[in-house]
Amino acid sequence: MIAIPAVDLRGGKCVQLVGGDYDAQKVQLDDPPSVARDWIRTGFNRLHIVDLDAATGRGHNTEVIRDLLRDAGVPVQVGGGVRHEARIEQLLDEGADWVVVGTRAVEDEDWRGEMAHRYPGRLIIAADVRERAVVTKGWAETSRLNVIDFVEELNGLPLGGVLVTAVHLEGRMEGTDLPLMEDVAEASAWPVYASGGVTTLDDMRALEHRGLAGAVLGMALYTGTLDARRLAEEFGA
Repeated sequence: MIAIPAVDLRGGKCVQLVGGDYDAQKVQLDDPPSVARDWIRTGFNRLHIVDLDAATGRGHNTEVIRDLLRDAGVPVQVGGGVRHEARIEQLLDEGADWVVVGTRAVEDEDWRGEMAHRYPGRLIIAADVRERAVVTKGWAETSRLNVIDFVEELNGLPLGGVLVTAVHLEGRMEGTDLPLMEDVAEASAWPVYASGGVTTLDDMRALEHRGLAGAVLGMALYTGTLDARRLAEEFGA
């Protein structure tokens, strides 16, 4: 299993939000490329970049993402507000290894099928979840779609993976939703990456034991709650 540091972008800064709430920002760092370089120097071999402004319709961080992709030197997955093929193609052309698509992939079955077959192995479908219901539009809207049902619908597509974020635990450093992640891993034909609440090495080991391919980590790393070097030594590759 691999640990993947998150570089979440808001207004050109690297931030961490609690529960996805823009009014509950706990971390702000002014130089995202420097942050990314620090994670790579620490020993991590994959990055997760999210454009929070694009995800919530507040703008975009396109130039920052371009800089991050140019300098990364490790595989990178990028998401946040990706709702059109032109943006998928742009991110791949600029160096993204995978593009993470959420809201439109959830809401438009025909589009996600077309995109998955057009870019086989290059899309990661994001299922953001609150109490097992999939949420969309930057976590602002809750659907009636059960995450397990949704993941099973994805099994026939040539995906690069599935990213499941436990929104109700995001940024709270209270541990992840192990029953949810285990059920998703069992239901999915594709590698599953967990996000939300991962706080300790024991959380990582528990996810690995339940068949997860990796975990995206944010708040626990940025606050120093989790020792980044120890994490990279055990789960960096």
